[in-house]
Amino acid sequence: MAEALPALPEAASGSPAYWDDACRHLARRDRVLKKLIPRFGEARLASRGDAFTTLARSIVGQQISVKAAQSVWERLAATVGGPPHRLAPKAVLAADVPALRGAGLSARKCEYLHDLAGHFADGRAQPARWGALDDEAIIAELVAIRGIGRWTAEMFLIFHLLRPDVLPLDDLGLLKGISLNYFSGEPVSRADARDVAEAWAPYRSVATWYIWRSLDPLPVEY
Repeated sequence: MAEALPALPEAASGSPAYWDDACRHLARRDRVLKKLIPRFGEARLASRGDAFTTLARSIVGQQISVKAAQSVWERLAATVGGPPHRLAPKAVLAADVPALRGAGLSARKCEYLHDLAGHFADGRAQPARWGALDDEAIIAELVAIRGIGRWTAEMFLIFHLLRPDVLPLDDLGLLKGISLNYFSGEPVSRADARDVAEAWAPYRSVATWYIWRSLDPLPVEY
């Protein structure tokens, strides 16, 4: 059985209460982040508070840019109805594939979204349990759903559960950001990225967020 974890407090804004402590820790441990963090002022990670929406946005955002993903998401929300910040699983299930394709989704992403919505609608997905599980236990449950690989599960840990120490080594943006900020643009391997991130623990999610910001000031949101 996975070890139960205490719930992490959140600041009133919906961002994690550990953020300021994390920034101080990272500034002490890492010369790049010491310069990078002040550039973004009060901007910080925040949870949308809805597990299905976060996972659905992660599927929509697979292999496309942040800007393109936002555009598709807005069209999807208009297609199925309801506010973009909280899509309903049953509304997604009610939309047929041609309608979803019309929003800009590939055929495969349509299948993935329908499968995800089915898991939430019939209770196979139980997000109320996930807060008490450790990161790897949650990843194991999520990757059993079609269309959710480790990267998508890690985005969920970062953006929905606000877990502080996730390092998404399959994320191309993270690898590019490490290349530009630490290796003068030279290609980096996952092993190189892992070595750089040793200094970031136990706040690797926060460091990753700032590395993403160094590439695109528009905050990543799922």
